[in-house]
Amino acid sequence: MLKKLQQDLKIILQELQDAMPKGLGQGQILVIGTSTSEILGKRIGTAGSEEVAQALYQVFAEESEKKGFALAFQCCEHLNRALVIDRNIANHQGWSEVLAVPIPGAGGSMAACAFEEMEDPILVEHIKADAGIDLGDTFIGMHLKHVAVPVRPSINEIGAAHVTMARTRPKLIGGPRAVYERISLKTDMKNCR
Repeated sequence: MLKKLQQDLKIILQELQDAMPKGLGQGQILVIGTSTSEILGKRIGTAGSEEVAQALYQVFAEESEKKGFALAFQCCEHLNRALVIDRNIANHQGWSEVLAVPIPGAGGSMAACAFEEMEDPILVEHIKADAGIDLGDTFIGMHLKHVAVPVRPSINEIGAAHVTMARTRPKLIGGPRAVYERISLKTDMKNCR
């Protein structure tokens, strides 16, 4: 079962990469919300699995290492959906540390696993991530940049957990004369009057 979870996760991570204009890479952040209980077909928060968390973490860490994006793992509501993130990333972004250590019963199995596995993890309250994966309807939307754009994965469930994903894009500003794709300045100036 763990191999199948890992294979499916690799597929949806690639689909998220493909949905982003330049892929998810260096300097970007992926927020991850995971209910290992839901993956196992149980109600969220009732049957967390450290073994499932470890299997998924391995895939997330490998992809992060390959592509250069940072990982942020959302804790459950018992820790106010704080996020496990590398200290250097948080400091670079100016995000303040909050004090708690996620454990399976307060924070969730996935966040607890990430806290154990990451080199220098801390918790922060709020981030603005470039993309997100939600396994089990944990509600990661509060941690995404504006504007979130849904990404429809070909695999709708990891184990028994519902999968949702999103990427973000810059806000479109301007009116009917606004241009949203880069064009040459000479062409643009001919149209300005």
